[in-house]
Amino acid sequence: MIATRLPRVTGRRRSQGSTRRIITYVVLTLVCVIWVYPFLWMMSASVKPNGMVFHGIGLWPAHWYFSNWVSAWTDAHLGREFINTTIITVTAVVIVVFTTATMGYVLGRFSFPGKRILIGALAVLIFLPQGYTIIPIVGLITAMHLDNSLFGIILAESGSAHIIQLLLFAGYFRKIPKEIEEAATVDGAGFFRTFLKIFFPLAKPAIATVVILQFIASWNDFLIPLVLSLSRPQLQTLAVGVYSFQGQNLTNYSEMAAASTMSLLPVIIVFLCLQRYFIEGMAGAVRQ
Repeated sequence: MIATRLPRVTGRRRSQGSTRRIITYVVLTLVCVIWVYPFLWMMSASVKPNGMVFHGIGLWPAHWYFSNWVSAWTDAHLGREFINTTIITVTAVVIVVFTTATMGYVLGRFSFPGKRILIGALAVLIFLPQGYTIIPIVGLITAMHLDNSLFGIILAESGSAHIIQLLLFAGYFRKIPKEIEEAATVDGAGFFRTFLKIFFPLAKPAIATVVILQFIASWNDFLIPLVLSLSRPQLQTLAVGVYSFQGQNLTNYSEMAAASTMSLLPVIIVFLCLQRYFIEGMAGAVRQ
């Protein structure tokens, strides 16, 4: 009796498991389509005439107007803005990775009075909107006479708190075995040498995660570059350049979609190249 019932139970479980997988795939496919549809619509709008952008929700245009891309590149000076955005983003990423890694190393590996209070205060600062900090940031940059330079924008982008990146590094460094640090101390390595030679190379997934987060934040940031480049349009970034397509009486949505598509392509490429490390870094930071 036992031998005849086991196959039936196993077959039933297999059928239930396959049904669940099918349902899961269908649901995830629908969610993926809904999630990706705005980006696909934007790409479709970039090759449509301006008067046909909002005619229907279809993604396949009847006629392809690639001239929108050429006009968007020349009219908004996207070449110059692309260079500005690249310089600001790459420099800000390097600064933020180093500063948040060193602070995360201290928070994750060392104990000191008020550590829990400090971490709690940092967690609360996550919910502080950027608009509340733009005034003191601009005041500091102006006081240092850097308001009309790319370095001023870089300093404003990289000088924020960056709480999420900091806590990611702290969580990742916390789970590294203590024996590694003790062995480095026995060999005579000091604070900075232990950090630079041992812990920082071990944190590649966390570094990739912070690179992605900061790259997206700096590349797409609009408020700080807008305020600090008002008197010098030559310092505008891609996000500010896309905004220039919106006029007082007429908005060229097709060229705006083309410019937005071109500005998002580097973000997508960077994320696709580092997505494996991004997942590992997020998982490693939350595991204790």
